[in-house]
Amino acid sequence: MEIKRPLLLISNDDGYQAKGIRQLVEMLSDYGDILVCAPDSARSGSSCCFSVTTPLTLTLKEKRPGVEIWSCNGTPTDCVKMALAELCPRKPDMVIGGINHGDNASVNTHYSGTMGVTLEGCMKYVPSVAFSLCDHRADADFEPLRPYIREITRRVLAEGLPLGVCLNVNFPLVEAFQGVRVCRMAKGTWSSEVTKCHHPRGYDYWWMVGHYQNDEPEAEDTDNWALTHGYVAITPTQIDVTAYEAIGLLRRWNL
Repeated sequence: MEIKRPLLLISNDDGYQAKGIRQLVEMLSDYGDILVCAPDSARSGSSCCFSVTTPLTLTLKEKRPGVEIWSCNGTPTDCVKMALAELCPRKPDMVIGGINHGDNASVNTHYSGTMGVTLEGCMKYVPSVAFSLCDHRADADFEPLRPYIREITRRVLAEGLPLGVCLNVNFPLVEAFQGVRVCRMAKGTWSSEVTKCHHPRGYDYWWMVGHYQNDEPEAEDTDNWALTHGYVAITPTQIDVTAYEAIGLLRRWNL
């Protein structure tokens, strides 16, 4: 009987042509068959957004033994949905987002298209992981991430993850990693998020920019602390966002 290799579904929010996703494919190509379905251009900040008014298209960009690369004109979440519905020959053994150019720690988790990939996979009951590097440069060096990405992927393929739980893995931009920390999401806020500009043709327009602030910089159990101190931060992230501690409070309202 033929033994099927694991099927890895990979996407991102930087676009199928980004260095991060290309290197991720190369790093993991010996682990199984790889299907890439990624946006046709950058979709950073897409979160779990999906298209309801725009027709979607798929374009085969590359096919070689063990690897298929497709682009989609939609969001990262669209890419996962389309791949599962139209491209995957069977249920993937893993969904992987990344490698993202830039970190997705703290509240950035909620905005991240890379995490949108991973959360979508998790909601489909597929073990899912997001990988991000704290470096926005197009030519970022992802090579130091290789042994960590390979080991985390190997462990998830071998052992799985709890249902409803995915992994958000962030790598600091340092000369040498201090180690790995399993940690929680830091409390943080964005400020000065909108910059107003005036167009020469007479109208105003705005850029979404902003400054991130870690609101608990001394808390050593957070992803922000780990990254600031040179550690790889692994944050188990769950689909269920119920605030269980508030259920009793609301029940006492006797509504």
